[in-house]
Amino acid sequence: MRLRLTAAVLATVSLTLTACGQDSDAAKSAVAVGGTFQFHSPGGQMEIFYDEEERAPLPDFSGPSLMEEGSEISLSDYEGEVVILNAWGQWCAPCRSEADDLQRVQEEIEPLGATVLGINVRDQNQTIAQDFVIDNGLTYPSIYDPPFRTGAALGGVPTSVVPTTIILDREHRPAAVFLKEITDQELLDVALPLINESGEGAA
Repeated sequence: MRLRLTAAVLATVSLTLTACGQDSDAAKSAVAVGGTFQFHSPGGQMEIFYDEEERAPLPDFSGPSLMEEGSEISLSDYEGEVVILNAWGQWCAPCRSEADDLQRVQEEIEPLGATVLGINVRDQNQTIAQDFVIDNGLTYPSIYDPPFRTGAALGGVPTSVVPTTIILDREHRPAAVFLKEITDQELLDVALPLINESGEGAA
């Protein structure tokens, strides 16, 4: 019992150090159950991966574009594409740090039929978030969603942990979840095989 308690404490401390925010739901792992993706089960993992037979789809969601006034962005806009969802805020130090990595990933995967899709959360001042995008030369789209309403479509992924990154295959089924700051190589290691396996299936 003491060993299990120690492990749980270490997992919680680790999440606190690598993300801008968390709640009790942060110490969870993800499992695909039934018809749609559900994130649950104790575990404390910050990196969760799914084999193809374990994956289940996300429902469609949408929100206003961060950068294009009057424009709406939906997950279904990227039908048939691998999508890397990234919940971020310019107020979040790990989010600022990983932005360059996400941009490098976007430049590599966009020609292959894939995209990074940001979800900008807790930035009540849209102009400040827009300035961050411009100043950092970020070309991938973002939904502007301060209250993180789109989180309801993410199957229970803890919306209080920011940044959170979810890599979806071409059927928009989560193949990996990262509850921490990520690197470009971590994302490419998952995304490129998905692009290849899905592309072969679609040919």
